[in-house]
Amino acid sequence: MKVLLLREDATDTGYDLALISTDLTASAGQLVARYAARWSIEVTFGEARGILGVGQAHHRTRRAVQRGVPFGLYCYTITVVWYALHGHHPQDTAERRARAPWYLTKTHPAFSDMTAKLRRTIIAARFMPTDAGHPTDTEIRVVQEAWASASAHMA
Repeated sequence: MKVLLLREDATDTGYDLALISTDLTASAGQLVARYAARWSIEVTFGEARGILGVGQAHHRTRRAVQRGVPFGLYCYTITVVWYALHGHHPQDTAERRARAPWYLTKTHPAFSDMTAKLRRTIIAARFMPTDAGHPTDTEIRVVQEAWASASAHMA
């Protein structure tokens, strides 16, 4: 096992990060590059667990266990895609900074911002004064084609 201990130049006590690898031939630079490459993936898993509860369900059957986490990650993906296509507004980050002034350097919406906006949109849609009615066959086909297209791009 190879252990790489890292710290900022200004730090004189302890270490800021410990990287552990079973690849004894990897250089320090390669280990840091692998860590950096995985960071966004780990953030996604952490957000999916913390915000959506992915992996927290108490399943009773084998198939439910096999489907639970993939379904949760699919919901994560749908939320991000919805936000990118329909929910994003250029002022979102500025409004979030105004509500949470400690986010001085916030430049992009976080997943929690996306889910909050989706919740607000769903709640607003439930209380709209007009009844949206049932979708037409054409509208249903458009949604089905979008799902098929999205799953083809994921494969």
